[in-house]
Amino acid sequence: QVRLVESGGGLVQPGGSLRLSCAASGFTIVSYRMSWYRQTPGEERELVASSTSAGGNPNYSDSVKGRFTISRDNAKNTVYLQMNSLKPEDTAVYFCNAYFGISWLGTPVDQWGQGTQVTVSS
Repeated sequence: QVRLVESGGGLVQPGGSLRLSCAASGFTIVSYRMSWYRQTPGEERELVASSTSAGGNPNYSDSVKGRFTISRDNAKNTVYLQMNSLKPEDTAVYFCNAYFGISWLGTPVDQWGQGTQVTVSS
């Protein structure tokens, strides 16, 4: 069974750091694009960072570039999001995503985790 489990969220002060983890099971992350998204109430889910299976440069949203780093540990089948210099506007539920491709209907075939809450507040 394909599954993603996020952990590492919590409450942190502005300027602080957190590292989120996404443990995958049922497939190997080395073969797929892995991404982190975030969502706040009433808003669309936003792509934060993405790491391709080809090992190229990761992509980051402009709002986190230079502060967040996505990485993979293929041996542990886990993806990480290191978040530094956190700001109150980074407060959101963070989701891990594994993208497997496009179905014959043209819809994405992917898997989401359950999400982990990150709150940046003094």
